[in-house]
Amino acid sequence: MLITLDALLTLDAIERRQSFAAAAEELYRVPSAVSYTVNKLEEDLGVALFDRSRRKAELTPIGRLVLEQGRHILKASEALTDMVRQAAEGWEVELRICIESILRCEPVYELIKTFQEIQPKTEIHLSEEVLSGSWDALLDDRCDLVVGAEGTPPTSGFALHPLGQVEFDFAVAANHPLTQLEAPVPTSAIQDYPTVIVADSSQRLATRSLGLLDGRSRVYVPSIEHKIAAQRNGLGVGYLPRHRITEELAAGTLVALTLDTPRTSAPISVAWRRNNQGKALKWFVERLQQMEFSAELGRLVHK
Repeated sequence: MLITLDALLTLDAIERRQSFAAAAEELYRVPSAVSYTVNKLEEDLGVALFDRSRRKAELTPIGRLVLEQGRHILKASEALTDMVRQAAEGWEVELRICIESILRCEPVYELIKTFQEIQPKTEIHLSEEVLSGSWDALLDDRCDLVVGAEGTPPTSGFALHPLGQVEFDFAVAANHPLTQLEAPVPTSAIQDYPTVIVADSSQRLATRSLGLLDGRSRVYVPSIEHKIAAQRNGLGVGYLPRHRITEELAAGTLVALTLDTPRTSAPISVAWRRNNQGKALKWFVERLQQMEFSAELGRLVHK
């Protein structure tokens, strides 16, 4: 390669210090060595990088182009060096955390903030999945850690930490006709209204849907957040996580009804691959193992 990292470092030092002598001092070299590096680079490239008609070192337009682009290379080289050192110490370059749509993200954000103070160089990638999509992401290596995985793993090789049980309420908009019926509302009455369903985000595993109701039609939405909004706007009916609709129930925009066949609670867990030995994953797992889902508060809390 005609342009070496050493040559780029030399150009960078000359431009910042505004002289060959000052650059030599910074680089712990003699001035003649700095001059040789620049002259050799100019000779190899066949262009002048410095305007020597001036009293101080001043880059030519081509020289500035080389330096500006070269600084990107220097930064990339530094980043690569950091990544290598980080990996050698056992810290992942990135950690991919999947949060099940049923949970709020705030407790995970709090953990990430604390983690960044300890290991800021590990990139955190967050994603949201629904139902089998969480297991699918872990199985397909699209994530390293799932928070809020529902049910049991589809295959062996995963470690689990139970978080607790999520309770569900059958909820409808405040002005929905079902609110006029006496409790418990018969399931047969649901047939006259669309059911809002969160679409399973699985790409490989068989998709599934929980709490399906025998409505005439179905409205599929991508997340719990969208399901709440759809039911609040009267687009359909269905079960919603109790902890996610406390404000809507208090404000009266949603009404919880009792059906003659209530839905059971769903167990949720933290899940990860047993063979993943990364320090970042271990850090998050250890702290999540000290937490549980509080149905009363509607979030993950410390035990």
